[in-house]
Amino acid sequence: MSTEKHWLVRPETIRLLWRVFIAVLALTVAAELVVHLHPHFGFDGWFGFHAWYGFLTCAAMIVFAKGLGLLIKRPDTYYGEDR
Repeated sequence: MSTEKHWLVRPETIRLLWRVFIAVLALTVAAELVVHLHPHFGFDGWFGFHAWYGFLTCAAMIVFAKGLGLLIKRPDTYYGEDR
C-alpha cells in the first residue's frame, strides 16, 4: 500500500494552486485596462467593480447562510432514540 499523499493534498501543490488562482484573478482584473466595458449604470464602469461585487456578494451569502443555519438547525440528538 502506498503511503504517498494524493497530489491535491500535498502542501506544495496547495501553495502552487493558490498562486495560480491569485494570478488568474489579478489578470482578470487587470484586463479591464484594455477591454472596453459597456456599463449600464454609472458605478458598474468603475475599475474592479465586478471583482469587488463578486467578493462582497459571496461574503454576504456566507453570512446569510450562517444566520439561516443558526435559525433552523436541530440539536445533535434530534434523531435520537429517546427525546
